[in-house]
Amino acid sequence: MTHTLPPFRRKLVAAVLVLASPTLALAQAPAPKPPAPQTQPAVTGQAGNLQPATREAQSLASLAPLVESVKSAVVNVDVQARPEMPEGMEDNPLFDRFFGGNGRGRGGRSEREQIRQGAGSGFIIDPKGLVLTNNHVIEDAVTITIRLDDGRSFTGEVVGRDPLTDVAVVKIKEKVDQLPSVKLGDSDAVRVGDWVLAIGNPFGLASSVSVGILSARAREIGASVYDDFLQTDAAINPGNSGGPLFNMKGEVVGINTAIVGGGTGIGFSVPSNLIKALLPQLEKEGAVTRGWLGVGIQPLTRELGQALKLSVSEGAILTQITPDSPAAKAGLKPDDVVVAVDGKQVRSDSDLTRTVALKKPSSVATLTLYRDGKKQDVKVTMGTRPDLEGLSKKKPGATDEQDSSRRVGVSLQDLDARTASQAGFTERAGALITDIVPGSPADRAQLTPGMLVVEANKKPIASAKELAAAIRAAPKGSTLLLRVAGPGGGRLLRALTVP
Repeated sequence: MTHTLPPFRRKLVAAVLVLASPTLALAQAPAPKPPAPQTQPAVTGQAGNLQPATREAQSLASLAPLVESVKSAVVNVDVQARPEMPEGMEDNPLFDRFFGGNGRGRGGRSEREQIRQGAGSGFIIDPKGLVLTNNHVIEDAVTITIRLDDGRSFTGEVVGRDPLTDVAVVKIKEKVDQLPSVKLGDSDAVRVGDWVLAIGNPFGLASSVSVGILSARAREIGASVYDDFLQTDAAINPGNSGGPLFNMKGEVVGINTAIVGGGTGIGFSVPSNLIKALLPQLEKEGAVTRGWLGVGIQPLTRELGQALKLSVSEGAILTQITPDSPAAKAGLKPDDVVVAVDGKQVRSDSDLTRTVALKKPSSVATLTLYRDGKKQDVKVTMGTRPDLEGLSKKKPGATDEQDSSRRVGVSLQDLDARTASQAGFTERAGALITDIVPGSPADRAQLTPGMLVVEANKKPIASAKELAAAIRAAPKGSTLLLRVAGPGGGRLLRALTVP
């Protein structure tokens, strides 16, 4: 059976043959006349006898010095995460575990939520162990391990995160100093066409380097209302998330965040200037509080500008003013067209949204706008953006239960009357274990989901908060003697070693 190569395969084979065997490619051409005999033999090994291609290759600049200067600050971020359990007792894993259903709960979920294991990238921005990465890399993390290029590994904890821009700050828990670090550069100074370098851990291939150019700026890809991505054709793949995008000075100009599904050469990075604006809040407060006007907006087009008799064609049209909002109190009106905020040009509705969001609540900003064709300035006192996405419920390090989970690998909740009754517990108080991280101290202590901890070192435990406090107070290397109860009233002892 003969197989016919598709047209693009035939072209590819032909190209390979041309590169690999010039004589074969010229086989159909007339044979050239033999050259005249050389009167003097050629001297090999001298620069003057190099092939033209060799001379050209030697003149190319290498990126090796740049890579060597920054690679050690790029880290691998290994995460064990547990997806957040939905509210409602019908989705409680205890019911799946103890009340049948062939491994399925009444909500149609699996017997218990599986631990998600993943790996991303990050980079150190402070020699004392401050790491930047993506929020989606560390979201719902139970344990975080930071692995350096030199083979060292450390435990990480989330300092702050912002899901709306997909930025997260992680701190190495161990006492460290003089770690390799890189600094954030000026992303506004990078031009389309400038060379950029990406380093990360795609598909677990540590410290992989790729190079390309900045392909575009201010890309909106529907990730959030604050999209302002840099686009690059430097190869970015799964596992590169959270890694740095460098300029040719070795400064980070972006965090590699997203790729186009099914596409090649199209990757997106969060600009470093946006990261620098968010970093103080993330370090200090663990979350980002944004400014708010309370308006509905749409982009100003050339046609709308002509209809409104304006001399400008870029800006944001106010379509709605929320009652009692900062915009209403400042006297803003529908059909006002905002063209600048504090002197910074506003080119579109998205531009206005991002600019206002970076303002501090209660700060005063000057809006330059057109009203009825006339230009004027209006001062507005910024409000605080409402938590429309419910992110305040997920602030990092918000509960004692989360701290204990990170330390020993156990997830806890209080025992309520309904759970006690339906699961068959004779007790009416305690710390209920809902999940265990595989390989963790809790796992080695033979603790399992569904156990109810009622004593720690012979002291009664009435809630998840009390057990979390006991774990936090335990010295490193000590052993907690736990008394646990199961459905039906049986009791067992467990020895939990605290790392």
